[in-house]
Amino acid sequence: MSASGKTAPTLIFRLQFEPEGRIGRGKIQLLTHIRETGSISAGGRAMDMSYRRAWLLVDEMNRLFRQPVVESQRGGKQGGGAALTPFGEALVARYQAMEEKARLALADDIDWLVANLAD
Repeated sequence: MSASGKTAPTLIFRLQFEPEGRIGRGKIQLLTHIRETGSISAGGRAMDMSYRRAWLLVDEMNRLFRQPVVESQRGGKQGGGAALTPFGEALVARYQAMEEKARLALADDIDWLVANLAD
């Protein structure tokens, strides 16, 4: 809550690349879950998302950039898995830093808007 006692709005930070492709909080959250679980399917499940949807989002991100964001590891004794690439790790860190910079830069303006909301 802000000083006025009203709940501050949520700043939604998303980058739109033309003609198509975007990176936002949901994809970054998916990457974070993949990092934590070592699995695209488990990362998707953590977000109530099907494996297919999670895989399509990862594939979209991998095609969007020059370097892959996630690499799949196939088979073996432990089965397959997935891991963020060094570029994927950097993408998550940079996105989170940009989101925080935007939040800090706009904090006064957001507070002003909240203070002027109707009751």
